[in-house]
Amino acid sequence: MNLETLKSTAKKMVASGKGILAADESSGTIKKRFDGVGVEDNEENRRQYRQTLLTTEGLEQYISGIILYDETIRQKADDGTPFSEILSKKGIFPGIKVDAGAKDLALHPGEKVTEGLDKLRERLKEYRELGARFAKWRAVITIGDLPAQAGGIPTESCVHANAHAMARYAALCQEADIVPIVEPEVLMDGEHSIERCFEVTEKVLEEHFEELERQRVAPEGIILKASMVIAGKKAPEQASVEEVADQTVRCLIATLPKELAGIVFLSGGQSDEKATAHLNAMNLLGKHPWPLSFSYGRALQNAALKIWAQNPKENVAKAQAALLFRSKMCALATQGKYTDEMEKERSY
Repeated sequence: MNLETLKSTAKKMVASGKGILAADESSGTIKKRFDGVGVEDNEENRRQYRQTLLTTEGLEQYISGIILYDETIRQKADDGTPFSEILSKKGIFPGIKVDAGAKDLALHPGEKVTEGLDKLRERLKEYRELGARFAKWRAVITIGDLPAQAGGIPTESCVHANAHAMARYAALCQEADIVPIVEPEVLMDGEHSIERCFEVTEKVLEEHFEELERQRVAPEGIILKASMVIAGKKAPEQASVEEVADQTVRCLIATLPKELAGIVFLSGGQSDEKATAHLNAMNLLGKHPWPLSFSYGRALQNAALKIWAQNPKENVAKAQAALLFRSKMCALATQGKYTDEMEKERSY
């Protein structure tokens, strides 16, 4: 492990005014996205769409890294240049999703545990040779109607199982000189209040960082991909942008080591504008112990995908313009410089 290399890469990933594009949709997820816009899901269409995103001119102004899927990191552009090489030449770090997805946790109805540790050391070595400089592993935590002590979820065993797997993944990444993004996502699904989300998120983060410490993972070589502290989608009372920002920052300060390289947020199904506004509000609260940035998938890609799907051959430039605009808005939000008025400038 070269700690200086890890620290340098992690620091650049959360550089001021930049964030991460999540383009690591699994085969099942990208099929859902394509079905939603009427595009046939096949390898060539997936390649063409990813090429549209990755070759966007000027994207490096706002994007420091792009998370890729196994298929994508092996693909090439029309001219034969590997996608990872295109990104590296732009000064964008190629990243790779390495988990095998969330599976049912035995004897725990309604709960999941992420798999993918088998042969991970060997896979990381290959991914580094393919150009990857960081990786991502996602755990999913569901908030039930009842707390764990009353027989609800998440249970302590679910949180611990996911934290232990996450820490082992992160240790293997650092061993391979690959920066691990750790993503313990507390899902927005459900009717829970923002207070309940705070309680669960605090527990989840505490458990994950305790396990990371046990596995001797260096926090200055980690990026946390965090979910925001927010009420469930079906909650009767939704918090304001300012309350989400305040509760999220309070939770992070209460649980995370100051040595952590940085935090990027997932959008988790929020609208493009709401995800941007929440990030902006957090950065308006003042200076934090770590950079607060973004690692959005849908909140960056939604508009671009819809435009591209209307005419994949003719709408490449228009789709790229939409991606560039959303990336710019999010980049401004990392500095607390975003306003709703800026949305009027978009071309879509």
